[in-house]
Amino acid sequence: MKHDLVVKHSLALAALVMMVVATSQAGTISGKVSGVSGESAVYVEVAAGKTFPASTQQPVIDQKGLMFQPHITVVQQGTTVEFLNSDSVAHNVFWPSVGGNKKLTHNLGTWPKGDKRPFKFDNPGAVPLLCNVHPEMSGYVIVSPTPYFALTDKSGEYKIENVPDGSYTVTAWHEGAKSQSKPVAVAGDTKADFTLSK
Repeated sequence: MKHDLVVKHSLALAALVMMVVATSQAGTISGKVSGVSGESAVYVEVAAGKTFPASTQQPVIDQKGLMFQPHITVVQQGTTVEFLNSDSVAHNVFWPSVGGNKKLTHNLGTWPKGDKRPFKFDNPGAVPLLCNVHPEMSGYVIVSPTPYFALTDKSGEYKIENVPDGSYTVTAWHEGAKSQSKPVAVAGDTKADFTLSK
């Protein structure tokens, strides 16, 4: 009986140590994107030797009030995005490239109010969304190669949580600006600021 109690306490202690070790090996990357106004996307580039399960979330981009809402959506590579039409007019969704690669152009077609069309984004990079019916409409899907990404607030502040300790390349993207990448060593709470220009 005493032996069983010792074993249970030992197992509980081992579990606690494992939890502490596991949590101490993940940190956050936070900072500010300046030089531009409005929201920016910040994401961790491919992590060497690491693969990530596909996201089970299916974000919705609505076409409402002749706008893509939200204007910028950041997803992990392999995520399926649902495109909804909430307007009483027909909309078309297409993109001329993914990450600048014009071979990855795609047209989802045109559909009426209330309908949704899904698309799985398997290639990383910025995807400019357009509508053939309404040329003034534009939006973006930013496809991150890792699950470590964030959309800044309007003032440019961001925070990416639960990033395993290690060395990475972090990229900041903003509509109409040149993207910027920098090496970041994550160990606990880590700062990474970016200054972008048009």
